[in-house]
Amino acid sequence: MNLEKQPLTIPWFKLALTSILVFSLVLRFWRIEQFNTLVFDEVYYPVFANRYLIGEPVYNAHPPLSQLIIAVGMWLGSHLPFGQDVTNSLTGSIRSTFSYRWLNALTGSFIPVVMGAIAYQITLQRSYGLLVALFAALDGLFLVESRYGLNNVYLVLFGLLGHLFCLLALHSPPQSRRRPSPRRFRHYQRGRFRWIRRISDRVSVAWSERRPLTRRQHLALSGVFCGLSAAIKWNGLAFLLGLYLIWFLAWLLRWSRGRAEQNYSLYSSHSLPLNGATPLQNLTQLNLLHILFYWLLIPAVTYALTWIPHLIMNPQPGFWEMHSKILRFHQEVGSGPDIHPYCSPWYSWPFMWRPVAYFYYTTQNPEEMIPAYPPLPPGIGSIIYDVHAMGNPFLWWFSSAAILLLILVVIQQCWSGKIRKSSLSLPMGLVLYGVVNYCANLLPWMKVSRCVFIYHYMGASVFATFALAWMIDNWLHHPRPLYRYLGLGAIALVIIAFYFWLPLYLGLPLSKEGYQIRMWFRNWI
Repeated sequence: MNLEKQPLTIPWFKLALTSILVFSLVLRFWRIEQFNTLVFDEVYYPVFANRYLIGEPVYNAHPPLSQLIIAVGMWLGSHLPFGQDVTNSLTGSIRSTFSYRWLNALTGSFIPVVMGAIAYQITLQRSYGLLVALFAALDGLFLVESRYGLNNVYLVLFGLLGHLFCLLALHSPPQSRRRPSPRRFRHYQRGRFRWIRRISDRVSVAWSERRPLTRRQHLALSGVFCGLSAAIKWNGLAFLLGLYLIWFLAWLLRWSRGRAEQNYSLYSSHSLPLNGATPLQNLTQLNLLHILFYWLLIPAVTYALTWIPHLIMNPQPGFWEMHSKILRFHQEVGSGPDIHPYCSPWYSWPFMWRPVAYFYYTTQNPEEMIPAYPPLPPGIGSIIYDVHAMGNPFLWWFSSAAILLLILVVIQQCWSGKIRKSSLSLPMGLVLYGVVNYCANLLPWMKVSRCVFIYHYMGASVFATFALAWMIDNWLHHPRPLYRYLGLGAIALVIIAFYFWLPLYLGLPLSKEGYQIRMWFRNWI
């Protein structure tokens, strides 16, 4: 018997991701019920969710899934033994503010973890995955969107899960076409309960011999989550568009290299990736039938199924008529400051030129209930409560510069013709994945004529964060100390900026001077 002590291995990566998750949970749930009112678009989503609960007719200019999710959260939150201290009837029933916000907070807390998992799945580099998760946790816009009864965090999380399960599918080896030999079970020819016993045996065997999900199952889940993202808002289709484009690009690069790579696999016999390889290289193992089934049929069916509860409670207008009305509404909304003072063009989002004030209130006494009725006249209060839907400025500016640099790299590679000899291995695979998905989430807004807001950039900002984290991770591992210092300095600036603007994310009381010092540009106010 070997009595020597085995070295203790500490799962630092899992512990770090767990710490980031706990950090996100604390920030999102801390004083989540403090503003006893409807903040920004809470005048829509929790109100519509409550109508589902009490059986009243509902019409919204977006698909119903987000309101149904919030309705589930409201029903559960109303039966919890905590979070019932602050209540109002602004949704149409007496509800606690906690009830229509807590599920958003829980959902948004997992976005940094899922982003870190995607980064790790692409590169298998733990440091890169942790940087992505850390930057996502330090993004102020995601924090604000998670603390109120809004719907953008669901769109982003479902879209990211669609990408994560796609990568997990590409990590899985292709399934053999040979069907496994059937399991032998006890044969019941007689007896009144033979079907029950037969099913019981099969369930027992399946439970005792649990296996990892297969490639087909991962791809099916990828399609389901992409469909759910589109069922929150139609711009959730951008995540699916990104998968289409990166798959098409993988085949295009393969054809351009002139190789007949049949059943190409990037794994050795030990199922470990080869040097510089990424699961994205396995995209050419998916043919057009895979795409049509997993990324077209399954998302479409999933999207349609999410409408069933709404159509049962609101049979008129019907499915197609409802879509016609939604489309007509968005076409007729218009744009500009006359429609909404915080409208902003799509090209201004990477520079964070026009954040949105979700809540603004002044008071004389920090002990007063917020908001108090009747409110003070403008300019009277000396204490300001402001909730600003704005990103972490340095994180956004750095990430915009990083994704712009990667776009220039792709353009240079295309101009020189080197792209034809490239593959989706590292680093080019990650570069193309980030650039393609960034453009898929941002460029379609060029053709949108209605008023749009900075939170519509959330999907694209995810991939800008991937780009920034990749550059800083390379700096941190650079042999020259200067690059390592630059990487550490950039991380420090992002952390300091998050702490400096945190009162605007959490709605903490500020003096007039404290508020003005955080409004660096007039367009931010």
